[in-house]
Amino acid sequence: MKTLITASIRRAAEFIKKGEIVAFPTETVYGLGANVYDDEAIKKIFIAKKRPIDNPLIVHISNVNQIESLVKKINKCAKTIIENFFPGPITIVLEKNDAISELVSGGLNTIAIRMPALELSRKFIDECGVPIAAPSANLSGSPSPTSWKHVYNDLNKRIPCILKGPNCEVGIESTVVDCTGNKPVILRPGIISLEDLQKVFSEVKIYNLKNIKKPKSPGMKYKHYAPKAKVILINSEEDLDKIEFDKNVAAFIGLIKIKGLKKIKRVNDLRDYARNIFDFFRKCDEEKIKVIFCQRVPEIGLGLAIMNRLKKAAHL
Repeated sequence: MKTLITASIRRAAEFIKKGEIVAFPTETVYGLGANVYDDEAIKKIFIAKKRPIDNPLIVHISNVNQIESLVKKINKCAKTIIENFFPGPITIVLEKNDAISELVSGGLNTIAIRMPALELSRKFIDECGVPIAAPSANLSGSPSPTSWKHVYNDLNKRIPCILKGPNCEVGIESTVVDCTGNKPVILRPGIISLEDLQKVFSEVKIYNLKNIKKPKSPGMKYKHYAPKAKVILINSEEDLDKIEFDKNVAAFIGLIKIKGLKKIKRVNDLRDYARNIFDFFRKCDEEKIKVIFCQRVPEIGLGLAIMNRLKKAAHL
């Protein structure tokens, strides 16, 4: 299969209309999309990514009015998030409409929905004429793609089309919030933080991921975000003194100053950290670096989402 790279929204949407899959940009990461109502097209997503069939997809919409056709009811919890955070890097989970295939929901009776902040994403969905079910556009388990080149490196000749857009501004996946109850439950942390949600809700819970059997959201159960290199989390430069490693095959990403490793990426703040994690992982893999040191950050605000990705990459 030849993979077309195009900047034409209309041309990319033609593939969706023909029952094919398309990689497309959002503000978080690139997604690999199919018509939410086309089971045969959705199966192609799982095949292209080598994705476990019980790992649910996120449905992307271009207009909040599309939600009604996807769910049984939009409750007060969901309405509050929609009013305060849509469009944006946040996903809500509600009980799905019976018309939605279990392929989309990972065998569950719920559906995950988000409205991307990136205008290009919404224009693409509009042109497709249907909501688009889409996980990240990478091989399952590998670092999420934050540029069209990342998608091409993973999925060239596995998918028919990549809609070329900008590098992803956020750089990590959306916050996922379970809205099936009266109070929101964070299933996957993201740039819209616990503290952000607490500004509009009197109580917000964070789901305990231990012993999870049926994930309601991507990123809950399976290995995610991992480069080929071994990832080691450190608190400070002094931590490196306790570790035996070959400096020719080691790299570092974080906020602190550090010297002496083969590859170093010092970021300016937590937003910059989140934006660069997956790109740095991929560059280290390209250079065949064997060990990556990542600086821990406090698990508050965006730090919670950063540490969620780093811990999974380090298999913690």
